[in-house]
Amino acid sequence: SSARIERYLQLCAENNMTVARPSTPASYFHLLRRQAYQRPRRPLIVFTPKAMLRLRGATSEIADFTSGKFEPVIDDATITDKSAVKRVVLHAGKLHYDLLAERDKREQKDVALVRVEQYYPLPLRELASVLSQYPNAELLWAQEEPENQGAWPFICLELARNYKERSISVASRPSSASPATGSTKRSAKEQVELIEKALTL
Repeated sequence: SSARIERYLQLCAENNMTVARPSTPASYFHLLRRQAYQRPRRPLIVFTPKAMLRLRGATSEIADFTSGKFEPVIDDATITDKSAVKRVVLHAGKLHYDLLAERDKREQKDVALVRVEQYYPLPLRELASVLSQYPNAELLWAQEEPENQGAWPFICLELARNYKERSISVASRPSSASPATGSTKRSAKEQVELIEKALTL
């Protein structure tokens, strides 16, 4: 849940942990592989929703497992002209596939979808390297959780503290005391709205 994510991020800062939210099987594999070889050892917390087990888009080629390494930030490989991008949507996990499907439906070429596979420690160097390729784009963080929960409070503070060159906004569900709406219809409506906000310039 979003409350658990927020709490884990707080604990990580106190206990030198790693928190990740991989979006593909290969990313998860390389994350675990890195963990096995990492010295000194540090606790690893991974968020992987069950819904991704059934997502056709959330698959990896065999070559993705046999080569490469864990990438804490995954750039948008579909963008050819990065100078034409007007918005970079930073996000993580399952939401990527919802954003990708809607963007492809709209045939948008001016929005880049950049995945943050590791929350903590926030990969600032990798983020700066990717974002420098989009000099004309505004930055936005998208998440399924309410605005006052999930990773956004942490991401917002960390980027404001360490990446002062550019501001960042958010597309999320409205702030709430509860991580869930309690209504399937309302939850679906809010999901559509946050995706609309993330992709509409």
